[in-house]
Amino acid sequence: MNCKKNIFFIGAGGIGMAALERYFLSRGYRIGGYDRTPTDLTAALEQEGVEITFDDRAEAIPEAFRSPEETLVVYTPAIPDTHPGLRWFRANGFEVTKRAAVLGLVTRQSKALCFSGTHGKTTTSSMAAHLMHNSPEGCNAFLGGVLRNYNTNFLLDENSDYSVVEADEYDRSFHHLRPYVAVVTSTDPDHLDIYGTEEAYLESFARFTELIQPGGVLIKHTGLKLAERPDQSVKVFTYSRDRGDFHAENIRYGNGTIIFNFIHPEGRITDIPLGVPVEINITNAVASLAAVWATGTLREETAREAMGSFMGPKRRFEFHYKPESGPVVIDDYAHHPDELRNSIASVHALYPDRKLTVAFQPHLYSRTRDFAPQFAEALSVADKVILLDIYPARELPIPGVTSEIIFKEITAPEKRLVVKEDLVATLANEGFDVLLTVGAGDICNYLPEIVRNCSN
Repeated sequence: MNCKKNIFFIGAGGIGMAALERYFLSRGYRIGGYDRTPTDLTAALEQEGVEITFDDRAEAIPEAFRSPEETLVVYTPAIPDTHPGLRWFRANGFEVTKRAAVLGLVTRQSKALCFSGTHGKTTTSSMAAHLMHNSPEGCNAFLGGVLRNYNTNFLLDENSDYSVVEADEYDRSFHHLRPYVAVVTSTDPDHLDIYGTEEAYLESFARFTELIQPGGVLIKHTGLKLAERPDQSVKVFTYSRDRGDFHAENIRYGNGTIIFNFIHPEGRITDIPLGVPVEINITNAVASLAAVWATGTLREETAREAMGSFMGPKRRFEFHYKPESGPVVIDDYAHHPDELRNSIASVHALYPDRKLTVAFQPHLYSRTRDFAPQFAEALSVADKVILLDIYPARELPIPGVTSEIIFKEITAPEKRLVVKEDLVATLANEGFDVLLTVGAGDICNYLPEIVRNCSN
């Protein structure tokens, strides 16, 4: 890195790439990149100084980034090897590396709190980043979601020794990291298009625990399938909502609030409020508090104030319409059956006497194929289900795999199968009491019009 002046990011509009672009901008590098389409995020990055092209031809690469001696090229696994720009960089002697490897450099140069797991890693890492950011020690944070407190997925503190990182298991990206504190929230099989089997998926998490720095800390959820293999100098702790070395007790609900006591190996912190008071965030808060406690920087008042002011990442159980009376609209990024189940359960807990409509957009053909019965089971507890077509993301269609294989197994009282372009009209015509839109694709793009219809 010391030999380079410029960094070119292929896939520059990705949320994880954006954090690195902003980090290296702050350190004086000239930053450029390619992305397929303009978005609000790419517009913000351009305004901050990132030179982005939306043309994938090699000829479109800006002149400033065409020197292999001065430019490092970073790409995401979602970029195919056939990408013309990527092929040109490789053919012309550039150093080309994955995003995860660059993030790994950051973790080697800091005390990194790395949050891994099938689900929960975005919220837990975001909570920990908010805690550290509100502490004298500060942190540099690289997150997988835009924090509503700051309207960014990246927090910068040039004087901090700490970094907070969302450790993504996709494509084994988290194997590039060197955590000081590693958290494992869950190991339910996912990304089987990459791993093939549950055994290979679990082995990747075991490998992740080997990468913890000597003298570091591993914090894992109780009851996981995890054959951890950390260095013998690494301290190992467990956590959960109700038991383990770290857990919650004296949980109190009322008037839309959740307050609990945080139990840690040396005592407790009482009366911690949740800024986003949904059931699953009790467990998420315990994990984030535990990770910060492991650094020795957790203070009682900071814990209370930061957890109480935490607004959550965008698209993680985010309220879009919540009047004193009338319809409610909530959006969540859940794209795994367990996440979907937890999200629906959280809505039922908040609104036990109201009718719940769930609009779900499956994400990836392979994930739909692998978990269709589990998706159907999770959706069946809703009062009404509106199921959209599969969002393909990086994948080509798989013969025989459509939303129909989920739909036919759903036993909810009402269910509809619609194309996404008809979602707004369907909701407007049929109405709803409480609406939960769910999925990791583009279902969120329809929320502004859905909300406008609510308020008209």
